[in-house]
Amino acid sequence: MSLSRRTFCLSATAALAGCTNYSRTRPLPEGTTPARQQIHPEYLQMYRAMPEERFPIPAVDLTKIDPAYYRQYVDYYSVEPAGTIIVDTPSRFLYLTMEGGKAMRYGVGIGRAGFAWGGSARIAYKKEWPTWTPPTEMIAREPELEQYRNGMQPSLDNPLGARALYIFEGNRDTLYRLHGTSEYWSIGKAVSSGCVRLLHQDVIDLYNRVPNGTKIVVRQA
Repeated sequence: MSLSRRTFCLSATAALAGCTNYSRTRPLPEGTTPARQQIHPEYLQMYRAMPEERFPIPAVDLTKIDPAYYRQYVDYYSVEPAGTIIVDTPSRFLYLTMEGGKAMRYGVGIGRAGFAWGGSARIAYKKEWPTWTPPTEMIAREPELEQYRNGMQPSLDNPLGARALYIFEGNRDTLYRLHGTSEYWSIGKAVSSGCVRLLHQDVIDLYNRVPNGTKIVVRQA
């Protein structure tokens, strides 16, 4: 199933919103995050600090994230071939299908209601530490973004984060991205303006696993 005309229009709307909220939303109120728990060393290593990156990435405080959204190798049956990205929007999971009924599963943050999208497309290309350019319409709503009219340079504060994977239908940009985020509290939530966000460590892992041309399927149910 390809992206419908309605879906593409919603995609365009999402892009006009800048793909993600530039202004930082406040963290969830105290008491709404999982209780402090014993973290397995495997996960501490998985979400370690990455000082080797162009912009050093700090370790993730995993006590602030539901363990269900930690990266995991899971059983997963799909009719899609191995190497397909599947975004399960209602569950807030992204799966990279593998041989033998397995998948690598990542927790994600997804678009708010009104920016929902679904269908089949492809990852046309990928970028490390991409530039973010807010659309003209977004600058009109938030004049303080005028300074980024020609692009916001890469950094940890850049809304696209450490990596971005660009989603196309054929040769047409859907205006959606898979991208990194420092906003750990947004994982498992519907908070962005349309794009799918992963923790920096997770988007780097996914980036390294998939080539350009990878099929992506986004499911709404």
